[in-house]
Amino acid sequence: MAEFVMKDLVAKAGREDEFYIESAATSTEEIGNPVYPPARRKLAEHGIGCAGKTARQMTRSDYQCFDLIIGMDQWNLRNMRRICGDDPEGKVCLLMDFTRRPGDVADPWYTGDFEATWRDVLEGCEALLKEL
Repeated sequence: MAEFVMKDLVAKAGREDEFYIESAATSTEEIGNPVYPPARRKLAEHGIGCAGKTARQMTRSDYQCFDLIIGMDQWNLRNMRRICGDDPEGKVCLLMDFTRRPGDVADPWYTGDFEATWRDVLEGCEALLKEL
């Protein structure tokens, strides 16, 4: 969800040329799958599309390709640091750390609450864009 929310915010701000935004999985369960249907529906409720996206595995080379590598929760951070071989340049962070409520994004995989996740992701992406 965060990839597409951030792309939407960047487009609305007229700043598409400044960013390359891409999501990648830190685990292997969903590799090759499209965006999870409830997440796709939540994005569509807000006029945001995600057609054509399939999950890919994060790689060590992503660390050199991106200026920021943003996780949704502590589990993501651990996996990202493991995949990247630590974080010598300080690129790895949590999305919600850009907000006034640092911590994890609500995980709908466990809660089923895609609205709470939407609110967290939107707040985090808006704060991140403001920071950038």
